[in-house]
Amino acid sequence: MNSTSRPVLISAGGTGGHMFPAVSLANVLRARGYNVLFATDPRGAALAGDVLGLADGVVRHTISARSLSGGIKGFVAGVSALARGFFESRRLIREHNPCVAVGFGGYPTVPPILASGMAGLPTVIHEQNALLGRANRRLARGASAFALSFAQTQRLKSAGRTLSSVVGNPVRADIAALAARPYTPPSGVIDLLIIGGSQGAQVFSKIVPAAFKSLSAPQRARFRIAQQCRAEDIEAVRKAYAEMNMPVETQTFFEDIPTRLAAAHLVVGRSGASTVAELTAAGRPALYIPYPHAADDHQMANARAVEAAGAGWVMSQSEFTPAAMAGWLEAALESSEALARVASSAHALGHPDAADRLADLVEHIIPANGNGNGADLPELREAAE
Repeated sequence: MNSTSRPVLISAGGTGGHMFPAVSLANVLRARGYNVLFATDPRGAALAGDVLGLADGVVRHTISARSLSGGIKGFVAGVSALARGFFESRRLIREHNPCVAVGFGGYPTVPPILASGMAGLPTVIHEQNALLGRANRRLARGASAFALSFAQTQRLKSAGRTLSSVVGNPVRADIAALAARPYTPPSGVIDLLIIGGSQGAQVFSKIVPAAFKSLSAPQRARFRIAQQCRAEDIEAVRKAYAEMNMPVETQTFFEDIPTRLAAAHLVVGRSGASTVAELTAAGRPALYIPYPHAADDHQMANARAVEAAGAGWVMSQSEFTPAAMAGWLEAALESSEALARVASSAHALGHPDAADRLADLVEHIIPANGNGNGADLPELREAAE
């Protein structure tokens, strides 16, 4: 256990993709005996405690921030909010004297990490995606280290000679536990799980049933399907499968994703950072259909990184047609060995211990006067090559 009078300052944007790894780090550091300050915007403050389970003893601070989008008015409002957030962060730092600051992306990260750097504190930036996010790019030059989810992270070279370490993106404990359960390839029926993020993906509701319609009845009989759908699509999806005499489970949201992943032979989903982290930690072969309107097309960057590792397949949404999907399903039927091979590569790419690895990196960066252990981390390397 480490006990230091100087806390660790953690900052994250108010969306789940940024907040979940930040909360995971906060909870691990609390378990290791550190005091933790958690700075985010009002959305993140509510999400941290009410949904994500921020540990007792972590002190939350709400910081003013917003993006610069929305034309001239949005830009002016964003600059004003970030300026307020900077002065709020500076007061927070003066009052609590943290030993290190850790940022997880999103505009609410900018004021605390910028103020920390100007105060002379070491800063660590965690990037969940295979492409450095906009807020993180703005903070890159002054960072002491980058904690990466992918070894080849695009736009990282702009960070100068900052050290980087691949730690992964933290996942829930019940997802991480799946890493210890070996993948069993299908021997007859393929359990297919179709997910589309927290609200489903409308395109999946249109394309997947149409793809199955083009298969033969014996081929369709070899699939057992669970599909997440938007509420407005679910009845049409159920009707489409019923017309093919296919018993399919449809829900707007699956509460038991760990159980479903454990049973799945194959997954179809988007390629947001959290989805990729969960599927690779669980070691499940997947077809990734990146959301085409994601900022900087980062979901495509994530999917391509997985594909390059042999840990999944990628199909752009423009290529995602009933015929293309049907061809992919037929290929899956023909080779359970291929599914097992991709599952093995996904398992190798995953980081079920990401939260602990991230905490180790933060402890490495904490200076001696902050009571860090300064342990050597051999995976640290220079970000610019």
